[in-house]
Amino acid sequence: MFTGIVEEVGEIVDVVAQEDAARLRVRGPLVTSDARPGDSIAVNGVCLTVVDPGDGEFGVDVMGETLRRSSLAGATGGSRVNLERAVEAGARLGGHIVQGHVDGTGTVVERTEHEQWTTVRFRVTDGLTRYVVEKGSIAVDGVSLTVTEVDDETFAVGLIPTTLRETTLGEREVGSTVNLEVDVVAKYVERLMGAHAGSGK
Repeated sequence: MFTGIVEEVGEIVDVVAQEDAARLRVRGPLVTSDARPGDSIAVNGVCLTVVDPGDGEFGVDVMGETLRRSSLAGATGGSRVNLERAVEAGARLGGHIVQGHVDGTGTVVERTEHEQWTTVRFRVTDGLTRYVVEKGSIAVDGVSLTVTEVDDETFAVGLIPTTLRETTLGEREVGSTVNLEVDVVAKYVERLMGAHAGSGK
């Protein structure tokens, strides 16, 4: 589990395409400082398993399902990525509960610069806005954010200078693709309500 509080911005240093999969090597000195094989690290919000940490880098295997659902399919050497280690039991939950299970992708459709912050609007795929509510939480490229506006196809968030500076969201221009993870509670509620309605009770 993660919190959506990015620890550092790392870099993909190598991508090896495989049959319906890929092997990535990622540079991240902070997140690898105590990494062991089998540990989980979120890369742009995608929970991946560390296979060979060393020298400030780590390797991960990305299966086809993950490539199809996330922006990692377009990852190349030199791509900057948000990194977060799995949260430790008893640690402060500074963001919200993030599983690292990306639900789909979104596209930046608008950026509005204000004096002290920036509003970014995203167009959403796969009907995911049904899980998004104003003032609710959403993870965008692994960053825990609060939704400020939502309609049938888009939602907006406000980014403070710290978020713009310390994550890759400051670099995401109109047309950029981002990973999205909606609040897992909303998905459970939908499934439970559907089962209840189907039971006729």
